[in-house]
Amino acid sequence: QVQFVESGGGLVQPGGSLRLSCAVSGSIFRAYAMGWYRQAPGKQRELVARITNGGSTNYVDTVKGRFTVSRDNANNTVYLQMNSLKPEGTAVYYCNAPLDNSGSYYLGSWGQGTQVTVSS
Repeated sequence: QVQFVESGGGLVQPGGSLRLSCAVSGSIFRAYAMGWYRQAPGKQRELVARITNGGSTNYVDTVKGRFTVSRDNANNTVYLQMNSLKPEGTAVYYCNAPLDNSGSYYLGSWGQGTQVTVSS
């Protein structure tokens, strides 16, 4: 069974940067696209960045040009570099393996996530 363990969140000022990491257990990592989701208070969870097993990436419009998703297939880890953070980026960030472009369908159970708070 695949498991996801997210880390790297914290409190950052607007305009700051954070790098999130997600360790993925199980043998499925290289076969699937990986994605970063976030859930802000009172809102639905949304897919913000996705990377295929071949390395192609796509992003939700609100983070394009500021977030970069990458993966290390040798270490079963996916990263999210977040620059120029805005207060609306405050959310719990999760990773999973999205099975479609929208992220509505995904492979595994949710991990505990990592809290990102953007505030001065």
